[in-house]
Amino acid sequence: MEQINNIQVVPCTSSNYLKPFTVHYSQNGTKKSWDFMRTHDSVSVLIFNTTSHCFILVKQFRPAVYMCEWERTKPAPPQPEGEQGGEGANPAAPEEPKAPQEGEEAANQPDQPPASAGVTYELCAGLVDKPNLSLEEIARQEVLEECGYDVPVTKLRRITSYRSGVGVTGAKQTMFYAEVSDENRVGEGGGKPQEGELIEVIKVPLHEAMTFAFDESIPKTMGVIFSFTWFHSNMSPKYKISTNV
Repeated sequence: MEQINNIQVVPCTSSNYLKPFTVHYSQNGTKKSWDFMRTHDSVSVLIFNTTSHCFILVKQFRPAVYMCEWERTKPAPPQPEGEQGGEGANPAAPEEPKAPQEGEEAANQPDQPPASAGVTYELCAGLVDKPNLSLEEIARQEVLEECGYDVPVTKLRRITSYRSGVGVTGAKQTMFYAEVSDENRVGEGGGKPQEGELIEVIKVPLHEAMTFAFDESIPKTMGVIFSFTWFHSNMSPKYKISTNV
C-alpha cells in the first residue's frame, strides 16, 4: 500500500464494473442529454466492537482518489493517449515531466504525490454483484472477508439506503449496522488479494469517533461521517459513553 509506481493511464474500453452511456431525453419540451455510468449497487456496514468499544473501519488505497489528488495538486498528471491536448492547446513546458504514453510504464515522476494521497478510511463495503444472495448475505460476506468477523445475517440491522454519485452513476447503497465482539473474530480480514484487494483493518475508539469523523485532515468517505453521527443519535445512550461531540 505504501509504494505506488509504474503508473500507466490508458483509455477504458471495456470494464466489468463501469459502462458509460449518453441518454437523450426531453424535459418539459426541452431536449437534453446527459452522460452517465452504469455500475453495481453496493452495501456498507458500520461495525461496532462491543468488547473494545470501538468502530471497525477499513483503510485502503483508491486509485481514483490518488489520480484526482494528483490532478488537484500538480500541473501534469498522466493523461490517456489522445487526451493530452489538441489543436490550440498550449505545449507543455520543457521542464514538465513527460506523462507515460499508452502502453508505456513510467518510473516515479518528480511531481508524483505519495501513496498516502490515495489512501482513505471507509466502512466495510462491497458490490451487489451476486444475484443469488440477499443484501444481508452480501454484507455478511464483506464483513468476514474484509474485517475477519463472522456475523450472522440476523444480527445485521438495516440503517437506510441512499443514492450515491447521483450526477454520474445514480447507484444505490444500503447501509447496515453490526455489533461484534472479539469472540466473533475468526480471521485477519484484509480482503481478497487474488482480486487485487489490499485492506488494512482500523479501530476507532468510540470516544474519539466524532472528532475522527469531522477531522478534515483524515481522508474518509461520507458513509463514515453519516454512520458515526447515526450511532451517536441512536446507539451511544445504550453504552453511556460520550462520542466526543
